Amino acid sequence: METIEAISLTLGVAWASGINLYAAVLVLGYLGLTGNVDLPPDLEVLQNPLVIGAAGFMYMVEFFADKTPGVDTGWDLLHTFIRIPAGAVLAAGMAQGLNISEAAEFAALLLGGGLAATSHFTKTGTRALINTSPEPVTNWTASITEDIAVIGGLWASLNYPIAFLVVLGLFLALVIWLLPKIWRALKRIARAIGNFFSGGSGQPQQPEAPPTGQRREEILRALYHDASEKGR
Repeated sequence: METIEAISLTLGVAWASGINLYAAVLVLGYLGLTGNVDLPPDLEVLQNPLVIGAAGFMYMVEFFADKTPGVDTGWDLLHTFIRIPAGAVLAAGMAQGLNISEAAEFAALLLGGGLAATSHFTKTGTRALINTSPEPVTNWTASITEDIAVIGGLWASLNYPIAFLVVLGLFLALVIWLLPKIWRALKRIARAIGNFFSGGSGQPQQPEAPPTGQRREEILRALYHDASEKGR
């Protein structure tokens, strides 16, 4: 494998793991098993039929969980502790194909974890916002698009590495612009949910002022009462 292909596949695996880890492992194992890619020694286990079968089973579980509104958000939150470490390990394993130093492999581990975290939190936040819509069509569309992006992205990272790296750079630029907006929207949603369960708007309620006519009547009554007291 040429250097540019190895770099592209290393970054591609980390990025894909943050979106759908099981699809990434399944594709990588299949490519290794069929001889389309020579996996580094530490990742040759991925082309074992048992690993491919387990990844395929978990992919089917995620396929349905990821398309059920509400369940997908819980699934994503749980996989925060799975996708990010796995993306880091896969990136470090792929970097072995570059015959680099241990320090460079550790750098690949950090870079892979950061890239997996970026794609994971972008997906998680976006899907949480989509779930505020009552209809399920956008949820299904987003999930299917993500599956296609993972499989197509890994294929492109191997066959068109330069094009993939350019697209990956554009993705990161978009994420830098998008994540703050997603975070602000999620905070608004969390505030609205908190206010709903607390039974109020979250602000201390001010007593309502009486109508204008009622205030005038009360003032006149008070003046009449004072005048009566003075006349005694």
